[in-house]
Amino acid sequence: MPRPIYLDHHATTPLDPRVFEAMRPYFLEAFGNPHSADHAYGWEAEAGVEAARRAIARLIGAAAGEIVFTSGATEANNLALRGAAARLPEGRRHLVASTIEHPCVAAVVDRLEADGFAVTRVDPGADGIVPAEAVAAALRPETGLVTVMAANHEIGTLQPIGAIGALTRARGILFHSDAAQAAGKVPLDVVAAKVDLMSLSAHKMYGPKGIGALHVRRGVALEPLILGGGQERGLRSGTVPAPLAVGFGAAAGIAQAEMDGEALRLKALRERLRAGLAARIPGLRVNGELERRLPGNLDLALPGIAAIDLIHRMKDRVAVSAGSACASASLEPSPVLGAIGLDDAAALGSIRIGLGRGTTEAEIDAAIAAVAEAWSALTGLACAMA
Repeated sequence: MPRPIYLDHHATTPLDPRVFEAMRPYFLEAFGNPHSADHAYGWEAEAGVEAARRAIARLIGAAAGEIVFTSGATEANNLALRGAAARLPEGRRHLVASTIEHPCVAAVVDRLEADGFAVTRVDPGADGIVPAEAVAAALRPETGLVTVMAANHEIGTLQPIGAIGALTRARGILFHSDAAQAAGKVPLDVVAAKVDLMSLSAHKMYGPKGIGALHVRRGVALEPLILGGGQERGLRSGTVPAPLAVGFGAAAGIAQAEMDGEALRLKALRERLRAGLAARIPGLRVNGELERRLPGNLDLALPGIAAIDLIHRMKDRVAVSAGSACASASLEPSPVLGAIGLDDAAALGSIRIGLGRGTTEAEIDAAIAAVAEAWSALTGLACAMA
C-alpha cells in the first residue's frame, strides 16, 4: 500500500539526501570530539562544526561567532527568554509577547510571569499579523524584552520583525524572534531587522532532528541554562554533536541557494491547491493573510466538519494536521485561530497544510480529491464541480 502524501512540512521535513551525505563521514571516519584540541580527530570534527556555524550565520546575515548550537528550537527559545530575563536589571522586568507564539515561547513567558515579571500580550489582527504599532503601544519605560516570531507555526503569517526591531533597538530593549518556521524559507537578516536573539531549527529546513541554534548578537548577555564544560562561549555546555551540526550547516546552505526558486514553486502549488479546494467546497475559508505567509503554508477552515474527523477519514491518502504538531492531539481550539477571531467551530474545523521540497503537482491534485471527498462524506453534501 502506498504511503499517504506528506503535506505536514511545518511539523517536520524529511532529511535532504544531500544533507545525509554531508553528515555521513562525521558518523564514521570524522568521529572525533570537536572540543578535543590536542589531536587531528578533534581538529577534523571542529572544522566541520565551524564550517556549519558559518553557513547558518550566512543564512540569517549574522556573524559566525554569534551562533550558539542547541538541541533544537525549544531549547533555543528557552535560552533566549530565560537567559535574557535573568540578566535584565531591576526596573526593566517587563516583557512583551504576541498571543500567537509557539507553545515553547508562550510557556516560558507564562513561567516568567509567575516568577514576578510583568507581561503584556499583544494580539494579531484578523489577518494573523501582529501590528508593529500594537507592539509600540505595549512598550513601557520598564520594558526589557520583546518576543515576536518571524512566521507563525500554524497559519504561516510573516510578522513585521524589521519594524518591531527598529522600535526596540531605538529604546534599548532586547528583541527575540523565533524563526524556526521562517529560516530557510524566506529571507532573514538579523542586522537589518535589528534582532538581538533569533531561534532556529534544523529539522524544519530538511536538516536533522536534535539540533537547533540561537543567534546571540555580540554584546547581549545571557544566563546559561546548562552548566558544564563551558562550550559555545559558555552559553550552552555539552559536546556539540558534529554530525548533526554539519547536517544543519548543509541544510542551511542548500536552503539559501534554492530559496527564491523554491518559494515561487511552492506559491504556485499552494494556489493550485487553494483554488482546487475552493471550487469543490462551498464556504471554504483561508485563515490569515494569504499573501504575507510562508510560501508552502495553507491553513483552511472547512465548514460543517471537525478537522480531526477529516484527517482520520483521509489518513491513508494525505497527511496533514489540525494545528501545531505540539498541540494537534488536543481537543481544544487553537489559541492562534482564536486570536485572529475564529469561533470554536471554525477553529476546530481547520486544517494546516504544509507543502515542501518534494511536493508535486500530481500530489496536489490527489490531495484536492482526497480532502474534497472526505469533506463530502462527512457533511453528506456533494462537492461542487471543479
